[in-house]
Amino acid sequence: MVEIKAGLEIHQQLDTHKLFCNCPSILRNDFPEFRVQRKLNPVAGETGEIDIAAAYEAQKNKIFTYEVYNTNCLLELDEEPPHEINKEALKIAIQIALLLNCKIFPITQVMRKTVIDGSNTSGFQRTALIAYDGFIETSQGKVGIDTIMLEEDAARPSSAQEEYNSRTYKLDRLGIPLVEIATAPDLRNPEQIKEAALKIGEILRACKVKRGIGTIRQDLNISILSGERVEIKGFQEPRIMIKTIELEVERQEKLVKEKKSIKEVRRAMPDGTTKFLRPLPGKSRMYPETDLELLKIPKEIINEAKKTLPKLKTELTGYLKEYGLNDELIKLILQENKIEEFKSLLSTLNNPNLIAKSLVVFPKEFSVKLNKPIEEIQEILNQDIVESILSEVGKKISENDVKLIMQKIVSGTPLQEALKKEKINIEEEIFSLIKEKPGLSQGAYMGLIMAKFPGISGKEVAEILKKKL
Repeated sequence: MVEIKAGLEIHQQLDTHKLFCNCPSILRNDFPEFRVQRKLNPVAGETGEIDIAAAYEAQKNKIFTYEVYNTNCLLELDEEPPHEINKEALKIAIQIALLLNCKIFPITQVMRKTVIDGSNTSGFQRTALIAYDGFIETSQGKVGIDTIMLEEDAARPSSAQEEYNSRTYKLDRLGIPLVEIATAPDLRNPEQIKEAALKIGEILRACKVKRGIGTIRQDLNISILSGERVEIKGFQEPRIMIKTIELEVERQEKLVKEKKSIKEVRRAMPDGTTKFLRPLPGKSRMYPETDLELLKIPKEIINEAKKTLPKLKTELTGYLKEYGLNDELIKLILQENKIEEFKSLLSTLNNPNLIAKSLVVFPKEFSVKLNKPIEEIQEILNQDIVESILSEVGKKISENDVKLIMQKIVSGTPLQEALKKEKINIEEEIFSLIKEKPGLSQGAYMGLIMAKFPGISGKEVAEILKKKL
């Protein structure tokens, strides 16, 4: 393949309330309380010039409609100044920066970035440069991390019908904290680009970030020798990353041969091709946020972030292996982000295997058996409930009773009632079963008894069956 130069830009939502107000960071799918309409105009940045991408959007002369909910405030309508920056979001951004080996700015300026595609009611996005000069290691060498920004997410397009000269947005997503990670243009081939993207993704998932579709967005800046830089939006599907790069390189090679030079932003498509969006923005769209003081990041905040620095998945896997958990249990605990609950419950009961099953195996089984959403099961079997059950193991109940008690609680039995152990004359039950169904094997009888009384001691059942058969 021809020589390439590339860098990644990764935008990840943080799991906190909004960045410059106290509104919750939740998405709404119900009807809005009301709607407002706006037209947005470009303004000059610090250089005194209007950004080329802003000018391009202004030519469309669109009217924007915004859907407003009771979880929005005047800030999102651009009717009041921003509040003080969200301290929890700042701490998470610093933790991400530290995990990426970055240097933290002690003082920084919140800036306004001109955005007039309608995705922000104010016509700009607030953003602050938090850290710089970091790196990650890949199998093909170090990749620099140029900058880490903490900024507001944009409003999201509504499902409402769009007219030719208008667009509708929901204000639910506007203002959710984002970290933007920009690598240096150190990436030299498709395999290294994919490896770097997955490595940064692992670091982000170790921190308090949102999960699911739309919570992370990834862009690729790429050029070939003698070509111009192109930004590819929506470059986040690992399955087609390499194909997208190869097709883009082919496209740029053709442009160079035809002596065409166009800097632009393109959209990654599901088939690996890319589609033109707009001209590439320049530096003219940035100017200071005049409603906020300089943002100071004292050493105390950085030291606190260091103390609570999360471990990466590779480190956590090693930690869980020390407790003798099998690979499947480890995978489930990490997938469901139950590591903190696991650690906490170890102080309640020294039985790692039972704790792991109580957190990630039993709830899944109940979900299937009772045909209930796993989220509903997990809400019922919250950490307090699980801790209350496990604290009685070896006292009121045995290890084998835990699953049955959890099932009772999921089915609606109150905790204290579920913890009461039923008095079962197991010997009498086995005798009745043999009388009812004569001629079965010991294994068959044992299976029937264990199914009827889940949680009962298998050893005890086996010993009684030996005497009776």
